Amino acid sequence: MTTPTSPAAASSTAASSPKSGRDALIRLEGIKKVFLTDEVETHALSDVHFEIKEGEYVAIAGPSGCGKTTLLSILGLLDTASDGKYTLAGQDVTSLSAADRARVRNRQIGFIFQAFNLIGDLTVYENVELPLTYRGMDAAERKRRVHEALERVGMSHRMKHYPSQLSGGQQQRVAIARAVAGEPLLLLADEPTGNLDSTNGEAVMELLAELHRGGATICMVTHDTRYAEHAQRTVRLFDGRVVEEERSGGKKS
Repeated sequence: MTTPTSPAAASSTAASSPKSGRDALIRLEGIKKVFLTDEVETHALSDVHFEIKEGEYVAIAGPSGCGKTTLLSILGLLDTASDGKYTLAGQDVTSLSAADRARVRNRQIGFIFQAFNLIGDLTVYENVELPLTYRGMDAAERKRRVHEALERVGMSHRMKHYPSQLSGGQQQRVAIARAVAGEPLLLLADEPTGNLDSTNGEAVMELLAELHRGGATICMVTHDTRYAEHAQRTVRLFDGRVVEEERSGGKKS
């Protein structure tokens, strides 16, 4: 997968803690999210600040209802903040139109969901190819990328199968192939092991670690501290606020 980070830069990123600078792929400044229902305000996120560097692997952790999924939706441009600034790859994406957000999502962000979100009447190959088709990519390039992505996750031998013919672990591997085939700047994983048993969960975590070693920038939401430890850095949320950051190995920052 092509990434904007050179091997040397990725190595430097892995060895140092995130700091403000031009190499920040993501920068959130004072992000707030307020939901209004029946004249009641729910503050899902309150004054969130943090950065993710190119080539970094970050986990967002915390209990249910703390704002993890809301934050990931904003990072993935599936939702917009009520206040604050979001910069992605040097571009202020805070106030993009719906059409512009969709274009950025399709070209720069890969999604891995807890529920896999594969289309049941499409084959494995067709599921991985579909987002590339939306880009208007030519058939030869689509074929190359799909084959490479399925090889990478060990699912090329299942490309003619349908999701119903796969195990949960295999479906998640296909979902990961779909995410990386577009060669995104950023991979967002929302509870990627949530629907898997422990064995398949660990296998998926190792696959994400392998992608990271290959240069991918990954941001993963998880409520499971075991899986958060796979990341280089963990950002902990509580009641919509960042309350703590840890480096891998449990070193607090």
